[in-house]
Amino acid sequence: MLALRTTPWPLVAVFTAGYLPPYLLPTTVGRLDTGLPLSATQAGAVGSALLLSSASAGFLLASRVERAGARALARFGLALAFLGYGAASLTTSVPAVVAGAVLGGFGSGTATTVAATRIAAERDPHRASTAGLLSVSALAGAVYLTVPHLGRSHGLPLAAIALTALAVWPLTGRLPAGTGTSPAARTASGPLPHRRSGLVLAVTVLCWSLAQNSLWGVSGRIGLTQAGLGDAALGLVFAVALGAGLMGVLVAGALGPRLGRAMPVGAGTALIAGCIVVSASATTPTAFATGEIAWNTLYPVVLSYLIGLAASLDARGRWAVLVGSASSLGTAAGPLAGSVLSAQAGYAGMGLVLAGGLLLVAVPMTAVALHTGGRPLLPGTIRRRGGTPAALVAAATGTPSGAVPEVGAAEQPVVEIDVDAPALAFRGAYDTAGPRQAAAAPGPGPG
Repeated sequence: MLALRTTPWPLVAVFTAGYLPPYLLPTTVGRLDTGLPLSATQAGAVGSALLLSSASAGFLLASRVERAGARALARFGLALAFLGYGAASLTTSVPAVVAGAVLGGFGSGTATTVAATRIAAERDPHRASTAGLLSVSALAGAVYLTVPHLGRSHGLPLAAIALTALAVWPLTGRLPAGTGTSPAARTASGPLPHRRSGLVLAVTVLCWSLAQNSLWGVSGRIGLTQAGLGDAALGLVFAVALGAGLMGVLVAGALGPRLGRAMPVGAGTALIAGCIVVSASATTPTAFATGEIAWNTLYPVVLSYLIGLAASLDARGRWAVLVGSASSLGTAAGPLAGSVLSAQAGYAGMGLVLAGGLLLVAVPMTAVALHTGGRPLLPGTIRRRGGTPAALVAAATGTPSGAVPEVGAAEQPVVEIDVDAPALAFRGAYDTAGPRQAAAAPGPGPG
C-alpha cells in the first residue's frame, strides 16, 4: 500500500505515453512496410526518423522544463503526439505519414523529457521509473495482442499511440506549473554536475541501446529463416517474451536499491550479451525462444537501473533527459546496424559482435555506477563531503524537493546570502576568550 500511495502516477502516465512509440516500433515499421508503398528499408527509415525526432526533443528541452513548467510542456508534447500520430494513422499519403510520424515523435520526446526530469526529483526515482516501465510494457503487450485482430492497416499502432496521448492529457493537471523568470528559476540554472560521468554514461547507453535494438530489428527474420518458426509460433514467442519483460520489471521494483546499481548494470549487461549470442545463433525454435525470453526478462531490469543512475547524477533531471535522448539515438540506429551486420557477418557473427560491444560498454557503465551510485539522502540531511551541507545547497539553488544525492554526488554552486544586520562597532566584543578582571570594562585590547 505504501508503494501505491507514494508512486507519482501522473508522471508514470506521461512516461508511458512518451515511451510507447519505441516499444511499438517493430509493429509500426512492419505495418508501414506492408500497408504502404514502402520497402523494408524505407519503412525502417521512417521509424528511425520518428525516434530521431523524439531524441532531439530531449536534447533541446533538457534544461527548460522548470522554466516552461512541467504541466504546460507535457500538455504541449501530448498534443503534438496526438495530432502527429493521429494524422499519420488516417492517411495513406507517404509524405503525410512521414510528417505526422516526425511531429508525433517530437511530442513523444517532449513527454519523455518532462517525465524524466520530474522523476529525477522524486524521493525514489527507481520506484517511479520501474512503475513507468511496468506500465508501458503492459500497454505495449496489450497492443501487440490486440492489433493483429483489427486488420492490417498501417495506422493501427499509430492510432494506439495517439489515443494513449489523449487519455494521459487530463492527468497533466496534477503536474507543477512553470516558475517563469523568477529569481529561483534563474538561480537554479546552474552548470551540469558530474559532467565526466554523465558524458560517459550517455555515450555508453547509446551503444547499449544500439546493441539491443540491432538484435530486436532482425529477431523476426532470425526466428523465421534460421530457427524455423512459423508466423504464429514467432508471435507466441514474442508475446511470452513481453510477459517475461513484465516479470523483469516487477523483480526490479521489488529489489529496488538493495543491490546498489553497479551489480545490476554490470552483471545484467553481461548476461544480456550471452542472451544475444544464444538468440542470434539459434537454429532451433527452443534455442531461439530461450534466448529471446531471457533477453526480454533482463533488458527492462538493467534499463530501470540505468534510468535511476542517470537520475542520481542531477536532481533536476537534466542528465536523465540527456541520457534518455542518447538512448533514443541508439534505438533509432539499431535496426539499420543489425541489418548491415547480419548481411556482412551472418546472424551468428552479428550476435558475437553485439555481445562483445556490450561487454566493453559494461565496464565504464559499472564504473560510473560505482563512482556516483549510492542511496539518495532525504531533504534535511546535512552530510556532504566538502563542507557545505547538500540539503542546504539544494535549497539555496532551487533544487526541487526530493532526493538529494549522497556524499559528493552533488556539486551545486554555493550561493552567498547577504544578512542585513549591523556589525558591532567595538573590537572588545570580539576580544580573546579568558578571565577578565572584575572591574575591567570591555574595551580595546593591548596595543
